[in-house]
Amino acid sequence: MASKVPLFSVEAANRGIDLTGAFSRVANSHWFILGGEVAGFERAFANYVGVGACVSLANGTDALELSLRALDVTRDDSVALVANAGFYGSTAVHAIGANPLYVDIDADSLTMSPSALREALLRHKPKAIIVTHLYGQLAAIEDIAEIASRAGVPLIEDCAQAHGAMRGQRMAGSFGTFGCFSFYPTKNLGALGDGGAVTCSDEALAKKVKVLRQYGWNTKYSVETAGGRNSRMDEVQAAILHEKLPHLDGWNAERKAVARRYGAAFADLPVRTAASVDDDYVAHLYVIRTREREALRAFIGERGVASEVHYPIPDHYQRAYATASAAHDVHLPVTEQSTTEILTLPCFPGMTEEQVNHVIAAVHAFFDRAPRQ
Repeated sequence: MASKVPLFSVEAANRGIDLTGAFSRVANSHWFILGGEVAGFERAFANYVGVGACVSLANGTDALELSLRALDVTRDDSVALVANAGFYGSTAVHAIGANPLYVDIDADSLTMSPSALREALLRHKPKAIIVTHLYGQLAAIEDIAEIASRAGVPLIEDCAQAHGAMRGQRMAGSFGTFGCFSFYPTKNLGALGDGGAVTCSDEALAKKVKVLRQYGWNTKYSVETAGGRNSRMDEVQAAILHEKLPHLDGWNAERKAVARRYGAAFADLPVRTAASVDDDYVAHLYVIRTREREALRAFIGERGVASEVHYPIPDHYQRAYATASAAHDVHLPVTEQSTTEILTLPCFPGMTEEQVNHVIAAVHAFFDRAPRQ
């Protein structure tokens, strides 16, 4: 049956935003690549995050890869990261020919475990660390940044799901050497297509990413930096994002309001709910955990509630790289257990009271259908 409650609604999320004005500005400017809209958005987003520079790119995966390249990660280097974040970081690592050094996650937040990272660094010296703020939840970023600093390893924040997440007045994307963002349409700040960016307070590194995003040109048509590509955000997407940026905090508040409703409603059910609903969580996804995941998903689906699993296959089990990952030698018990239990419920700005109530009722109906064991 058609879902009464979608997992996300682009229509609801964009309601009330003047997108036609942004399109018109670009069309009337007759300038479509690396123009005033891109420069204006880059300044605005750097100011929002609280860093010295923002370099816009074609997508979030390029942001991760070009950050690694800017840090001189090369073939056969290793990069520490988690294995439960959709393979996006792993894609960037493999694109360079580097080796992923997978680190287990914290059982509550499902983000990188500081103790597991500390243990991994006793055995290995990676060229970089990627920490993912998963589902909109800031990782234990202060601890991880300190561990990275003591080890002398640059830290990259994967902020693709954490636009606007804060701790101690500092934004996601301002703790590490680089912050990497995706502006895919379903993100907390979403474009009308693909888009990405890196944030950085090191002027030299920001300049290096700018060179890498345009073929490695140091001057036009002169390629002096290896590893470059065409990874430019177009003027239309920049204009749309600039138009939407002032609404981001309000949209995050709407997401968190839904998350708080779920947390309160599910408190007495045999499920694990979001680890936080405070400023360090912007509810990009609302994920619960239950050993009855598949049965629950089928049950609520029959009642018109869309759901998803973010993400069902740990990176070290992905078949395309199974040999390279040597999955049988990687021991990530928390990561592996979590992938059998996680379920994402609808949580988005513009979600109606009726829709929230319908999701809550469907989940309760599942657990109320029979006596609990």
